[in-house]
Amino acid sequence: MANCHDLFQTFHKEIKLLSSKREKMKNSKDALRDKIRKHFREKHPDYNPVFYIQGSYKTKNGIRYKDDTADLDDGIYFEREPDVTPATLQKWVYDAVSGHTSGGQQHKKKCIRVIYSSDFHIDLPVFYKTSSMKHPKLAVKNGEWTDDDPKEFVNWLDAAKDIEGQLVRNSMYLKAWGDYKSNAMPSGLCMTILAEKNKSLNSRDDVSLYETLKKIEDDLSYKWCCIMPTWPKEDLFKKYDSTFKENFLKNLKEFVQDAKEAIDTDDKAKASRLWRKYLGDRFPKYEKNEAVSNVSKSALAGVAASSKPWSR
Repeated sequence: MANCHDLFQTFHKEIKLLSSKREKMKNSKDALRDKIRKHFREKHPDYNPVFYIQGSYKTKNGIRYKDDTADLDDGIYFEREPDVTPATLQKWVYDAVSGHTSGGQQHKKKCIRVIYSSDFHIDLPVFYKTSSMKHPKLAVKNGEWTDDDPKEFVNWLDAAKDIEGQLVRNSMYLKAWGDYKSNAMPSGLCMTILAEKNKSLNSRDDVSLYETLKKIEDDLSYKWCCIMPTWPKEDLFKKYDSTFKENFLKNLKEFVQDAKEAIDTDDKAKASRLWRKYLGDRFPKYEKNEAVSNVSKSALAGVAASSKPWSR
């Protein structure tokens, strides 16, 4: 069998956020926080914003997308019950960050997005939570406050991680698949939940990903759902229609079949071509002379294959 574990290790380094981009995102996040605090002190002194980084930046399974962009979620919490609508509180945040970047800002359904053109964006979801509440409420544009608890999800995923980080890598590979295919693919949050629910650890990342994909296929063929493991434990697939379901299950079936062929073949060059079919050109192309091409120098640095099995 063709062992592509080393190629996956290289691919992981290619799609992960580089330290330079993470640092730039962190500095931008800090600058936004200062600007928002100042705005609320001056314009809305009864509302004191408290911040919490959440999402994939916090859980360290964020990826650098194929267009070299990335994202960071920084939750804004108000420790009081608002006397304004969710949309109004979002608009106050929008006003606070207005003109901060040349890329501008967007008032989206569940957050204010600040765009750093051709580099990354920072999403600012708005919550409130009083001392008597167990879970916070999320502001929804032109809607009501809705149940959500990103902190609880971060704690859940941290507890689920294995010591070798394979669950995190598999969730990143699934996100990279979704990014490469673009259409009719679940969100990164869904991919992370599916990776955890159907995880299959192995000493090789290629085998682990194949076995995880097969479990996901079996699971979704039995019951089409993706239940949020933390509050409010809703089905994240309920927003997808039947056409989406059919297209995704078709894409998944094809990936499972080709992943099995990639595992079973003795031809590593063929195996790498099969993986690239779903993970894109950033996945290393293996040449018959055992050279790896089409990968950035930064991704190649420090790559080392692991051959020891592990368990959580």
